[in-house]
Amino acid sequence: MATGVVHRLVQSGFRVCIAEIAQPIAVRRGVAFCEAVPEGHKEVEGLIAQRAETPGEIPGLWAKGKIPILVDPEGELRRTLRPHVLIDAIMAKKNLGTRLDDAPLVIALGPGFEAGKDAHFVIETNRGHGLGRVISSGTAEPHTGRPGEIGGYSVERVLRAPADGIFQGKKRIGDPVEAGEVVATVDGIPLPSKISGVLRGLLRGGLKVRRGMKVGDVDPRGVRDYCFTISEKARAIGGGVLEAILRVYNQ
Repeated sequence: MATGVVHRLVQSGFRVCIAEIAQPIAVRRGVAFCEAVPEGHKEVEGLIAQRAETPGEIPGLWAKGKIPILVDPEGELRRTLRPHVLIDAIMAKKNLGTRLDDAPLVIALGPGFEAGKDAHFVIETNRGHGLGRVISSGTAEPHTGRPGEIGGYSVERVLRAPADGIFQGKKRIGDPVEAGEVVATVDGIPLPSKISGVLRGLLRGGLKVRRGMKVGDVDPRGVRDYCFTISEKARAIGGGVLEAILRVYNQ
């Protein structure tokens, strides 16, 4: 979701900086700016995120048209940069410490936040009629635990770790898969796909995972291009964030 938001804001003329954890756990790595943390840089639909080691590198990267991304799990950048807008796109389903006074405008994505208390605006992230809606009072819809339906499949399309352990992929993002085919292992335990389609997302190998953790995503539509382009859901959420910013600053 974060990449969709960042892409829309940068394309709209905003300067954006991303704070990440040292080992990002994004599944849809083919279209996630956080891949710049381990790889040094990541291009998504014509925009490039580049890892910066210090806040001092940020202005230079902006000047080059790059999106700076720093390892900053504690969010120290909010004090260093003093941004006009802070967006909590962690998607943890709860507030991990974002405060209303972190920036002049604070926007949070999804459940776990109350508009007017934790953030100035909350953006609806649940698929359906309200997706992307800007909430100025109250909360987003609660987390259902059930993935959105794509091509007639919901829980079946999500790959989850069969045990605690070290994750290793056996296929690559964009590869076609058949129902029953092993796409990854956790400490040697095979993880087969429940459906046929294309592997839209897969966790980076070598990471420690918990049993039941989402580690992959199979798209039953079978369109490889969808693995490497921003989803309609992420674009809608990005549009909601853009609207919230313009409500305040386009006066």
